[in-house]
Amino acid sequence: MLPAEFINEIRAQLGDETEAFLRALDAPPTLAMRINTLRPCAEDAAKPFAGERVPWAADGRYLISGARPGASLAHTCGAFYLQEASAMVSAAVLNAQPGEKILDLCAAPGGKSSQIAFAMRGQGVLVSNEPIPSRAKILAENLERLGVVNAIVTNEYPERLYPKWRELFDAVLVDAPCSGEGMFRREPAARDEWNPRSPEGCARRQSGILDCAAEMVRPGGRLVYSTCTFNRTENEFTIEAFLGRHPEFTPEEFSLPRLGNSTNGALRVWPHRAQGDGHFVARLRKAGEPTAPIKMKPPRERKKPQRPAKTVSEESNESLIARLSEIATLPIVLLNGTPIRQADYIHLLPAGAPPLDGVRTAKPGLCLMRVGRSHIQPMPALAMACTDESTPRDWLATAHNTFELPEPEALRFLNGERPESSDGKKRWTLLTCNRLPLGFCKLA
Repeated sequence: MLPAEFINEIRAQLGDETEAFLRALDAPPTLAMRINTLRPCAEDAAKPFAGERVPWAADGRYLISGARPGASLAHTCGAFYLQEASAMVSAAVLNAQPGEKILDLCAAPGGKSSQIAFAMRGQGVLVSNEPIPSRAKILAENLERLGVVNAIVTNEYPERLYPKWRELFDAVLVDAPCSGEGMFRREPAARDEWNPRSPEGCARRQSGILDCAAEMVRPGGRLVYSTCTFNRTENEFTIEAFLGRHPEFTPEEFSLPRLGNSTNGALRVWPHRAQGDGHFVARLRKAGEPTAPIKMKPPRERKKPQRPAKTVSEESNESLIARLSEIATLPIVLLNGTPIRQADYIHLLPAGAPPLDGVRTAKPGLCLMRVGRSHIQPMPALAMACTDESTPRDWLATAHNTFELPEPEALRFLNGERPESSDGKKRWTLLTCNRLPLGFCKLA
């Protein structure tokens, strides 16, 4: 049962279309995915589940009726990301470009961040932030599963970030926490949780987040705001109030296939007009010209106590990466950034990363290896990155350190069973299935 106050608000916006809208909310939701364009073979892996294209997302596909791709091996190996179709408009409007520095301020579980990362092609820096630690962990895991190499996952509230990162980003996305009216179709419980005061409370929170985001956009940069709710208080009225507080921003018009043109820099997806649950998105441009880039310092490494004899764990990060490349026979072209050590792990901080001193970080770049006293171990995140476009496309087919498993054996490996190599030599090997990465294994 929909709240009467909600229906009245919709009727004020849609008039004669209200009944069509209400029927759409009672219809089964449409399911969709985005194909991982960082993996050359992902489209083939997604074919059993992928139907028509989502018009406003180049990598988006509606799911074939009855498809259940979430339990598939292709999903586990990062061939695609399951995402509601209208939620794809935010990143489409942001229009990320390779080489940019982008902040996704409210990023979990990672749908919009992954869409941005696919557009960036591994070039530039993506900072994906989520204040809640458990959700930040899920966000990091999703980006690793998809093989994203240029992302940092932070775990902070916006008010702690903007004093450190003023005017650093080419684009900032605020997919704000909202009253969730766009979830009414797929989550009936959301209807019961809604109350007439929800939009006003959410709007106050959204305004605070937007004010923080505004400080982190560089001159000439863009700010994209989105919600999955229909209430004007959280959408148009929030943007109007923001522009009143921040005259340095102006609405920027855009258009999306099948959805049409924006109005005052804003566009809505209505479930009775398009195949999606509903969304609101606005794009704003900050006045001014880009300033000279600020030189960033990598975070300080934690000092380890001295040991009488030199061990692997005391080697320089650069030499460890060189050794990792020998052990795993990895193409050096994949490794573009600054190696930093966090406890026993070495991560690759993307070149041009913002300063991370004093910032809680769940994922400081690509996790390359774990360092022991006498050995190094390549990490699963690195395995998932080995089909990034920066890797030569024929590398998997020719490199001697890969071992292709049939799907039954691949599933057994993911459940903890170790396969055996054909020659019996003990070495770190990248296991694949249908050219999708599974992980590293030291074959005996």
